[in-house]
Amino acid sequence: MISHVNERHVVLGAPTARAAALVPLASVLLAMTACAPAERAAPPADTVRKPEALAAAALATRAGRVPFRVPDESEIKDSTVLAAVRRGRALALATRDSLPANVGNKLRCVSCHMGDGLKADHMPFIGVYARFPQYRPRSATVEIIEDRINDCFERSMNGKALARDSRAMRDMVAYLAFLSYGIPVGAQVEGQGIPRIDPLPGDTLRGREVFAATCTVCHGADGQGTTVAPPLWGPHSYNIGAGMARIRTAAAFIKIAMPFDKPGTLTPQQAYDVATYLNTRPRPDFARKAGDWPNGDPPPDVAYPTKAASRKKGSR
Repeated sequence: MISHVNERHVVLGAPTARAAALVPLASVLLAMTACAPAERAAPPADTVRKPEALAAAALATRAGRVPFRVPDESEIKDSTVLAAVRRGRALALATRDSLPANVGNKLRCVSCHMGDGLKADHMPFIGVYARFPQYRPRSATVEIIEDRINDCFERSMNGKALARDSRAMRDMVAYLAFLSYGIPVGAQVEGQGIPRIDPLPGDTLRGREVFAATCTVCHGADGQGTTVAPPLWGPHSYNIGAGMARIRTAAAFIKIAMPFDKPGTLTPQQAYDVATYLNTRPRPDFARKAGDWPNGDPPPDVAYPTKAASRKKGSR
């Protein structure tokens, strides 16, 4: 089904056992193989009742801010861990080719995580592992890194979740853990996520004009992608439940990263116009979307109704 028209991480944190100190890289990654700019806002008052959410919020407050740093493979001393990290990186770069049973469109991890996930302010992977476990209002639960990876597979790549004990999952977690080497648990990393821009009303007609003038060379006149860039709508793009299907998220990404050969040259209004145009085109549905934000607190740019929001509106 094609629908017409992720997500900010509002609390960073980890269990108390991980908060005591940085875990050495080899220990972290061996354990793995054996078994947007993020805002520091607290979750809504009616969702802060679980002890684990309170602990995550408290840890995030203490963690502080650290410089952006891409670790070097030479920092990995164990050959088995190094092999897992390299496999994880390869999966991020060639996701669809490597995991065709789990990817349902023509995107790969680095379609959104620019610069191979290593570029500041372009949704980098740097420090992501250190921000989990994390309370996420879309599920109203404290999620672990495997949950976040599978969110991307099911929503951004319109596919199927990886088995948590699969080699692919272990390798991807190992790679993300390596990219958090030296970063304190719960810390905010300079350049994490994407810089916010103030909300503006978007116009689809203006957006279509900007798209035709600046985007078609890479994404094609019909938005269905080329050999150098992925589809932006239609059956081979991200589905309606993806974070990029939210206009504010898409506009911030477009402003900082697009067009690819001249990033940052669009005005905020142009970015909002293009984002509005793209996210009002047809795209795949997400079957579980009505269950998102079960506390009835979806962001204002979510493009679909949720059960909780409908109940909350009806009770007024």
